[in-house]
Amino acid sequence: MLLPTTLCLAAAGAVINFWLGQRIGQLRHKLKVSVGDGGHELLARRMRAQLNFAENVPVVLILIGLIELAGKGGVWLAPVGALFMVGRVLHGFGMDGGSLQWGRMVGTLTAFLAAIGLAVVAVLIALGKI
Repeated sequence: MLLPTTLCLAAAGAVINFWLGQRIGQLRHKLKVSVGDGGHELLARRMRAQLNFAENVPVVLILIGLIELAGKGGVWLAPVGALFMVGRVLHGFGMDGGSLQWGRMVGTLTAFLAAIGLAVVAVLIALGKI
């Protein structure tokens, strides 16, 4: 069975993860730090942003995939996934601090809400309630 929503969101996740990694790589080159953060706060923040991405995205993608596989995704699932991914980008920018620092909070909030909301839907599907 083809899971178009999950496939598109996984592709978006791959692109965002690449972007987060590129930001780290560019800063590593500029600061001449090949391993660790070298005591540079911005590098540590960018590394943490990518790790946060790696911590949150798999769980959400699995939930989206299983909900879609169960045939319960409907028209709401793709927008929820898209908002989650936008939140991950905002979180990445927000971790830099500065004028987009609010992005960290928005990204964190969208990640929590998406994960909890999708988990509730998954349990309701498993119980045959929806």
